[in-house]
Amino acid sequence: MAQYKQMCVICRKNMALMSYKKRFPICVECELKQIDEKVEEPKFKKLFDIPLEFYRETPFLRDIKRKYLMTGFLTEKQVSAFKKTVGELKKEKK
Repeated sequence: MAQYKQMCVICRKNMALMSYKKRFPICVECELKQIDEKVEEPKFKKLFDIPLEFYRETPFLRDIKRKYLMTGFLTEKQVSAFKKTVGELKKEKK
């Protein structure tokens, strides 16, 4: 898959890694600012309570949290995929 860098459209300072799937160039720092909201529901509060470095490394985790903040719910498949990815990242860190 071909990838290239493009200037972030929000901050205009950092570069965002782009591919044919990603249509809107947003850098990691701006994405982290977007998903930095408090989660009130206890089930999801526990789910999203992971180290910030995991969100920095994996765009999938940022995307799932963004979808939760927009809609207020997640499907069981999204929750299980999120948990699986976090588990794999924790194993890599050890």
